[in-house]
Amino acid sequence: MKTNKIVALLLLFVIQISFGQTESTKEIKGQIFEQSTSVEGVNVVNNATQVTTISDENGVFSIVAKEGDVLVFSAVNLEGFRYRITANDLSSELLKVKMTAKEVELREVIVNENANINAENLGIIPHGQKKYTAAERKEATAGSTPVDLLLNSISGRKAMLKKEVAIEKKEALFNKIEYFFDENYYTERLKIPQEYIKGFQLYCIEDAEFAVSLSNKNKSMCMFLITDLARKYLKIIENEK
Repeated sequence: MKTNKIVALLLLFVIQISFGQTESTKEIKGQIFEQSTSVEGVNVVNNATQVTTISDENGVFSIVAKEGDVLVFSAVNLEGFRYRITANDLSSELLKVKMTAKEVELREVIVNENANINAENLGIIPHGQKKYTAAERKEATAGSTPVDLLLNSISGRKAMLKKEVAIEKKEALFNKIEYFFDENYYTERLKIPQEYIKGFQLYCIEDAEFAVSLSNKNKSMCMFLITDLARKYLKIIENEK
């Protein structure tokens, strides 16, 4: 009789514990936000039971948990987040979870100062397509049709535009040679007197081989050619004295 009472008490104790555990466990409904936008596809794991779910297109999820359980939230584009369930969460109708977007670290891009970056390399125009200057475009327009060609030839405009093209090309070459070589290079390396530098630059760009190398930005060839041009130019100066 005494044994039966003990068994009955044990059964009652187990039933009370089970009942208490069942009551403290609840299916929690929540919604995940990143700032003010709901987030779909977030993995939600109950760290205690390893039960897993995923938020839907409205950021809503539901998972069974009890007080003290830790929910782990993770997504590819969001910072990981852990949340411990409280008694208030069990009585709440909706658990709102705010997550933070991951900061994307941009890798440093170093552009080589010697790299030839132009419209062709960037895909703006096809490779090999002729690029016209402003003067060249005017000249091309002047002869775009037989009538235009005839009228502009009679008026002399065609010849004038050709001169503009030639002047423009020389100005471009002049700018390049000034960029390639500083004043000290002329006076110290080539021994060109300072007052003759401008004249020597014009003398160089009149040389066909040097002009081609300069147009192609071939500095090594320009340095090779300019040495011989300087020697010749110094002789011209000497003869003029």
